[in-house]
Amino acid sequence: MSANVENPSSSMDWVKWLFAIALLVAAVVGNTVFGEESALLRAIGVVAAVAISLAVAATTEKGRNFITFAKEARIEVRKVVWPTRQETTHTTFIVMIATVIMALILWGLDGILFRVVGFLTGLEI
Repeated sequence: MSANVENPSSSMDWVKWLFAIALLVAAVVGNTVFGEESALLRAIGVVAAVAISLAVAATTEKGRNFITFAKEARIEVRKVVWPTRQETTHTTFIVMIATVIMALILWGLDGILFRVVGFLTGLEI
């Protein structure tokens, strides 16, 4: 027997996504068409359209999965032990010094190889 039973709410997900995308397109087109109106009114209209579009998208299966993922990610970020300001400063200086040292090594190696190739080919610049 097949376990591929379609959830009634998921069958309407594509309609919800289509509505959300259409609402976003309408916000962009409306902002362009009503370019003569007040910027405040247009901004309020766009923000309202985006908010409604996000609310509709959040009711879909993928939207609920994304919200769950975002909540779990926020919980994990709270568990991170962030470095102190002093540790960050020391690490930054170490990285800068290592970068300068590597740049000098590569610059010197480039100069040596340039001279060796020029000597071997007789085409010194």
